[in-house]
Amino acid sequence: MKKTIFVFLMVAMLVMTSFAGCGGGGDVADDAFKVGILAPAVTHGWVAAVAYNAELQCKEMGLDYQVQTSSNAEEMTAQLEDLITWGAEAIVAFPQWEGMEVPIQEAIDEGIVVVNFDIEIDADGVYRVTGDNYDMGVQGAHYIFDKIGADGIVVTLPVPTSGSVSKLRMDGFLDTMAEIDQNWVLKEYATAFTREDGLADFADILVSNPQIDAVYSLDDETSIGVLQAIMEAGRTDIKVITGGGGCQEYFNMMPDYPDMWVQSALYSPAMVKEAVKMAVDILNGEEVDSPMVIPTSLVDKDNYEDYLDANSPY
Repeated sequence: MKKTIFVFLMVAMLVMTSFAGCGGGGDVADDAFKVGILAPAVTHGWVAAVAYNAELQCKEMGLDYQVQTSSNAEEMTAQLEDLITWGAEAIVAFPQWEGMEVPIQEAIDEGIVVVNFDIEIDADGVYRVTGDNYDMGVQGAHYIFDKIGADGIVVTLPVPTSGSVSKLRMDGFLDTMAEIDQNWVLKEYATAFTREDGLADFADILVSNPQIDAVYSLDDETSIGVLQAIMEAGRTDIKVITGGGGCQEYFNMMPDYPDMWVQSALYSPAMVKEAVKMAVDILNGEEVDSPMVIPTSLVDKDNYEDYLDANSPY
């Protein structure tokens, strides 16, 4: 298992390295907009896919672009300054740390269009595109209720280290539970957004819980580890497991479990395409709605083929 994770991360790092500093090349028009993409270095396959999708959209729109990846706020600030020197007219910024507020504000004050993707930047004049973490929880609760009915034992797997992401997804789930007519026995266990943690933590959970009807997992990577734990334990009682994100490997696993509903609530890395489009619309003088909140879509064995992308790194 550790070898599999290592190989996955190495592939993701190679993908991200190929994106770092890349540009539109010689095929762009002389008057093409110059757009910079600021993204974090690989911490999760989802992050790699953000850079992948951003570059796809830049190429599709014929932009002169650069994709820069960084490991902390200081490095991203330096890359932001490089993009300004390069002549970026718009920047799509996807930070994962505090400390980007001041440099982003300075860029906006210089007249650069900044579209904030995903994690919010507190700056005046910034535009924003994001998914709906709270609604992912709402949809997860309804999905489980639809599959197991009003009675059952439901294990939830929050990830406290992810801050607002986990809180919003859990709040949506718990608030919806309170609204629907259910008698679930809820059991909560903290884990992390990795398949390794999902496997190790859920193996222990299975030992201490002889009956589980459904699992509310917040992330596809976690769910991949949970599924492995279930299969290794030979358990047949679990009828539903949710996920979140948009992992291609997880999608392809969905039809392999005929007696279980394996689901993902999309928080798709492809949402960044909308951030690139928004930046270009603003440069073209068009009115945009901000923040743009991308609604949640659910993927399971009934529709997973509609969401497959063989070239995606996640």
